[in-house]
Amino acid sequence: MGEVPIGAVVSLVLYFLLMIGIGVYAFIKADNDSEGYMLGGRKLGPAVTALSAGASDMSGWLLLGLPGYMYASGVVSIWIAIGLTIGALLNYILVAPRLRVYTEVSNNSITLPDYFANRFEDKSHLLRVISAIVIILFFTVYTAASLTGGGKLFVSSFGSTYQMGLWVTAGVVVAYTLFGGFMAVSMTDFVQGCIMMLAMIIVPIVALTDLGGLSATTQAVQNINPDLLNIFNGVSTIGVISLAAWGLGYFGQPHIVVRFMAIRSVKDVPTARNIGISWMVLSLIGSLMVGFAGIAYVQKTGMSLEDPETVFIVFTQFLFNPYISGFLLAAILAAIMSTISSQLLVVSSSLTRDVYKLFFHSEASEQRQVLVGRISVVVVAVIAILLASDPDSSVLDLVSNAWAGFGAAFGPLILLSLFWRRMNRNGALAGMVVGALTVIIWLYAPFTIMVDGTETALNDWLYAIVPGFVLSLIAVVVGSLTTAPPPTSITDKFTEMESKL
Repeated sequence: MGEVPIGAVVSLVLYFLLMIGIGVYAFIKADNDSEGYMLGGRKLGPAVTALSAGASDMSGWLLLGLPGYMYASGVVSIWIAIGLTIGALLNYILVAPRLRVYTEVSNNSITLPDYFANRFEDKSHLLRVISAIVIILFFTVYTAASLTGGGKLFVSSFGSTYQMGLWVTAGVVVAYTLFGGFMAVSMTDFVQGCIMMLAMIIVPIVALTDLGGLSATTQAVQNINPDLLNIFNGVSTIGVISLAAWGLGYFGQPHIVVRFMAIRSVKDVPTARNIGISWMVLSLIGSLMVGFAGIAYVQKTGMSLEDPETVFIVFTQFLFNPYISGFLLAAILAAIMSTISSQLLVVSSSLTRDVYKLFFHSEASEQRQVLVGRISVVVVAVIAILLASDPDSSVLDLVSNAWAGFGAAFGPLILLSLFWRRMNRNGALAGMVVGALTVIIWLYAPFTIMVDGTETALNDWLYAIVPGFVLSLIAVVVGSLTTAPPPTSITDKFTEMESKL
């Protein structure tokens, strides 16, 4: 192993030890009950809430996917960043304060299926079961996609085998998630969010400096292909809507909104919002600039870049010394691991509260629930590793599809449940089912549409979250208005929630 891999490995080992150390600290400090393990005892401060939500949201997409899209498509990729920023801001404004209060008012709901069942007093358990199934299935596969990214990083950066990268990534994440639970996941996410933002500041500044500054880089891109500087390059109005519509997904992402449930107080939400959006804007700008600088850098050096998503890795290898390179590669792992840990915890919480406690042991003690939660973390991780065993797995397509599925199935349901007291259980069920089925049909049914004389798959024409979200919203309203209004006990809780805001 040469000098560069050794330096990188040293930095990476230090990073792993830091993550495990945080997990041990959280284990010592955490409350030994289900609320403590699965929701951190609702004690998260605003800074940890904000960076935890951001880090678990962005994943490796921030350092690999978005720079790669900018490299391949040019400044048209800005539409995704704009949509995500607006969506995240609205999530903080509309969902965060109300969900924090309402989940506590609704029998101290700990998981999202908990909240749905308690909010609508669903004695049939249909809401809880269907939402739990959606979470368990989507997130297990989503976790596998994230692990695939970790495996590929080890192959491309350290020359290890794909399987070793898979097991090392999973092993470290499981270690701190298993013992420290939600608090460990949130604290490590905070540190990982800081590392990710530093990387998104350092790499583009060094890259642009190497290229002679922003003006020189822009001129170089202009000379390579002027279309790369056109914000509407190759996209129609529908295309812009599809790119910006990524922001709609925020309202329904369980691993993000659970942070709002865990924040210390509703009074901390504005501070968390300011920190979170500032972090997001800086990180997205940095990510886009990495891809933009990559266009000029690859042309300048004459190298061959077969995979645009490796542009960040290229900069770490050629512009930095081995130890700094290791830190920057740790930023990629931080992005990947923060998402994996959040997904593992959401799935294990749902398995514990919405499967084990509901169907097998309704009187399970707090300690038993924590034990089952820890066992679930290991089981889900092993299944995800098996699903990710193929190194040719498609990561970004899977993430995109899961994002659309959650956004359409849960987004309208969460939004209207927090603002519309007339909404009932039937409307909630209709919205969840219609949203999920619409996305599945849009993605996988053999239907096409003619675009400029060419047969085009529906999702290539319009991102599945758009029809899924709209039809789910309509289904919630129609389903609620055509059936009996909710009982007084439900509307009383709604009034209590509003009085505490």
